Amino acid sequence: MPQNFGAGHWLTLHTLVVLAAVLVYLSLSLATRQRRHPSAALGWVLSLVLMPYIALPVFLLFGNRKMVRAPSHRLPGAHATDVPAAGGRFQALARGLGLPDPVPYDDLHVHADGDDALARLHLLLLGATRTLDVSSFLVGHDAIGEPVVRLLARRAREGLRVRLMVDGVGRFLGGTLPLRRLREAGVEVRLFVRPWSSPLRGRVNLRNHRKLAIADGQWLWTGGRNLAAEYFTGTRGRVPWTDLSFDLRGPLAAQALHQFELDWGIAANAPLPTSAPVAEQVEPPTVGGPAAQLLPSGPDQPEDTLYQLLIDACFSARERIVAVTPYFVPDPALLMAFTLAARRGVEVELLVPRKSNHLLADLARPSALRDLVDAGGRVWLAPRMVHAKLVVVDTTVALAGSLNLDQRSLFLNYELMVAFYDADAIARYAAWAEQVRTTAHPMAPRRVGMLREVGEGLLRWLTFQL
Repeated sequence: MPQNFGAGHWLTLHTLVVLAAVLVYLSLSLATRQRRHPSAALGWVLSLVLMPYIALPVFLLFGNRKMVRAPSHRLPGAHATDVPAAGGRFQALARGLGLPDPVPYDDLHVHADGDDALARLHLLLLGATRTLDVSSFLVGHDAIGEPVVRLLARRAREGLRVRLMVDGVGRFLGGTLPLRRLREAGVEVRLFVRPWSSPLRGRVNLRNHRKLAIADGQWLWTGGRNLAAEYFTGTRGRVPWTDLSFDLRGPLAAQALHQFELDWGIAANAPLPTSAPVAEQVEPPTVGGPAAQLLPSGPDQPEDTLYQLLIDACFSARERIVAVTPYFVPDPALLMAFTLAARRGVEVELLVPRKSNHLLADLARPSALRDLVDAGGRVWLAPRMVHAKLVVVDTTVALAGSLNLDQRSLFLNYELMVAFYDADAIARYAAWAEQVRTTAHPMAPRRVGMLREVGEGLLRWLTFQL
């Protein structure tokens, strides 16, 4: 009898723990309006029911992916007649999602290669007269990162206000960052959400993947490159990765500085905003002049902005979609958008590296690649690592920045893309992609068995978290 009572008592207590864990999950999800993919929601619930003592702490550390609530008052949705014809639908949706309006820019430089990108970065760092604001996922302890660190310290000693923000996890991936040396030189340094020590619940798994450098709030350098050798000049015995970055001047740089300020506040554990920030209104771009739009995405946005924009762009494309990404592990809805575009006759071309630097992403992507090829799309496999992030839709819009076409980038990371609407810029980005494609080879369709399909599905779920 005592043994039976003890077992029953433990079972009752265990049941209460399970119910409490599920209640915490539901309460936090509803209170913070966390919209999850059905598979992710099912995974959390099953984990909380089957192993609540492990799953609940993990959920509290990693479970939240949105840090703001939807704003109670939005800018009115744009109509096709409110925005320029080129990219009108894309701009209207971006505006409806609460993103900043397009603004003018000038002096666009699309960097031809790593050497060009490095030269332009040095020009920006040396050309600043008042402020330098730099954000990177990682800073390498190598032939690129170390000189940049020394240059930032030098500019701070010369009297400029210099701020450097590095992701709290990414700092460990690039090597030792000399925080003390930088601070002694006068550089303000912040780590974006340190793992295990952040007081901000649920943020440990949400990484800042944005890369940018801003001089005086007027000159912006951004794209896919981290401040490490492999992104620019290569490492010992290894060629540099193929990557894409660019710089420009004008009001768009001021918008980027505003976004940097918001990220800087998050890194300082400042109180979270109750709604997404609304960008200051600016004068519309000169008719016929170049305009671009800053597109932040991530936990600081109430909507999955870039994800929704990409899906709609696939549905509205008429002639061609060109996408360049290092990792192609989309969720089912985005994959369906790409495949449906291909099936209705849109020329869909995807360029990925034959082998990337992330084994899990390579193992998880074959099913999506096969589906795209089966639908009539073309997949190109580049012989070397491609780290660029680019999407060109018709002659309507070109998106360049930090977003990978995988579920971590789409749903968890803080990302930043820039949308270009003028024909010259779109043509330049399309030409850049075509130049990279000339070295790639088409992927041939291949059938696989059911066990491999199941294994790839499990890996897709795992890569979503990692």
